[in-house]
Amino acid sequence: MKSKAISADKLMEDLRLVVTDAEELLRATAGQAGEKVAAARARAEESIDAAKTRIAQAGYAAAAQTREAAKATDDYVHDNPWTAIGVAAAVGIVIGVLLARK
Repeated sequence: MKSKAISADKLMEDLRLVVTDAEELLRATAGQAGEKVAAARARAEESIDAAKTRIAQAGYAAAAQTREAAKATDDYVHDNPWTAIGVAAAVGIVIGVLLARK
């Protein structure tokens, strides 16, 4: 699951970079004349706007998932406090043992 989140984050960052580069290209070609250039610029602007919308929607979806996971975790800990304490203690012991071995 972690690699999936990392790859999704990488994809989002790459998409933001592409959008930024495309916007820069549009600014650089703003003085170019011609019907084909104007049509290409219009299509590029539409694509950039669509990509920005998808990036925003993905961000909202990720935030909603994170809030949902946090709420589920909070509910579980409130319903099972001793289990949560035991798991936290076990994780702490494992980390302590691993650090002590170095």
